[in-house]
Amino acid sequence: MLFDTSPDLALLSQSLAQRDASWRCGIGEGQSVSTEPLPRTTIWARVKSTVRRERKALANEFIEPPDRPIRDDVRDQRFLRAIGVGLCAFFVSRLCVIAGAGVRAAQRVVDVRKDNQAGNFDEVVPSAGTTISNVLTSWDGRWYLEIVRNGYPNNIPDNITYEQLEARAAFFPVYPWLIRAVDFVLPGGDTLAALFTNFVLGALSVVLIGLLARRLFTVAVAARTMTLYSVFPGSFVLSFAYAEAAFIVLAALCLLFLVEERWLLAGLAAALGTGTRPNGLALIAACAVASALAIRRRGDWMSLTSVALAPIGFIGFQLYIDAQVNEQGAWFRVQREAWSEGASFGATAVTNTLNFVTSPFTSPAEALTALTLVTMLAMLWCLWKRHLPLPIVAFIAVVIALMLIPETVTARPRFLFTAFPLFIAVGAWWPEPAVDSEQHRAGWDRAGWDFMLLLAGAGLASLTGLYGVFGAIP
Repeated sequence: MLFDTSPDLALLSQSLAQRDASWRCGIGEGQSVSTEPLPRTTIWARVKSTVRRERKALANEFIEPPDRPIRDDVRDQRFLRAIGVGLCAFFVSRLCVIAGAGVRAAQRVVDVRKDNQAGNFDEVVPSAGTTISNVLTSWDGRWYLEIVRNGYPNNIPDNITYEQLEARAAFFPVYPWLIRAVDFVLPGGDTLAALFTNFVLGALSVVLIGLLARRLFTVAVAARTMTLYSVFPGSFVLSFAYAEAAFIVLAALCLLFLVEERWLLAGLAAALGTGTRPNGLALIAACAVASALAIRRRGDWMSLTSVALAPIGFIGFQLYIDAQVNEQGAWFRVQREAWSEGASFGATAVTNTLNFVTSPFTSPAEALTALTLVTMLAMLWCLWKRHLPLPIVAFIAVVIALMLIPETVTARPRFLFTAFPLFIAVGAWWPEPAVDSEQHRAGWDRAGWDFMLLLAGAGLASLTGLYGVFGAIP
């Protein structure tokens, strides 16, 4: 095992400051403290000393492994109860998604009835189940199901647009191939297979992220992490036919294996992850940083196994598409032409946010960008206060960078959702419950937590409904 962040750096720094206050200030026992202002040079020297001390403590924190085996955490009854809490939150959050999709179902029924009464159409009124299913398989789900049914195209026309079916070449293969495998054994069709697969993967991701949080912190942190992860508005993708659920499961496995120094398993999980979504490239960064730490600490060159395996999914997909359509760089051309993907390096996100501030009710897409950026900054602040291992930080940094760089679809809740270790940071930062039960019920730790969960649940249902009526690009 490679890392442990159980010690609280704030408490560590405080104790070091108290212990070293006398010799740092030149105060001996029995001497009084001078109230005269310190020279500027002395203040700067203290700042540098504090930075060096914190840097050393931070480095030690990222190097020392936890001394308990993972099986103890898995068998811990307290952690098993925390998993129950996390899964309950996940099931309740799926009801929020269904409620949001139900908005579109109701709208669709009303529209069809109105058109039939006006004599414009003679259309059968769709059932709620059919309409909800159509919502959950809309947007990217349409393209993934197209790959499930027809595979990848044999050629890509010039000046391709997103209205042409060949544009599905932009979507990575692991998730649709998994759906095809599930559809082979599960009766009911590929749509049911896609939704069932994501439901199972979503529940599995809750457990894996909880286990990762437990390895780094406490059972209470794991419980908070799983709950917040489940109800976060971006978690709608765990019920849509999107690839995020598969990616998060593979990424969580990779990061967990890196923590446990299972280099081969980490590399295999990363290889599959980079073949699931473009931001799977963040797993390469995580493996590289973990390997560098392992080599620096004890010369563990076997850690390079994970680094060598990690990019196989991304590179293999590029080679496969190029061979399929007999064109070099086909994926990049489809991204550029059909999906208008360029690089703004954050300028689009900033512009959309400023537009939202000046005209908050003009564009739902700009509102989503602004709210995502604000949420991202708050979560990064929690990460600053409660450190995570450097490989996990590298993963977060690359995911966020890939979210902000694009020129068209930039910061979105589902992109931020894939930086899931941030939920661990928030869960670790959140205040522990007060010992006094009455004070806990009336305190910020309980009231603020309840308010945040209600806000997240409302956002989850609203976001699902917004995407169901095609009010904004997910």
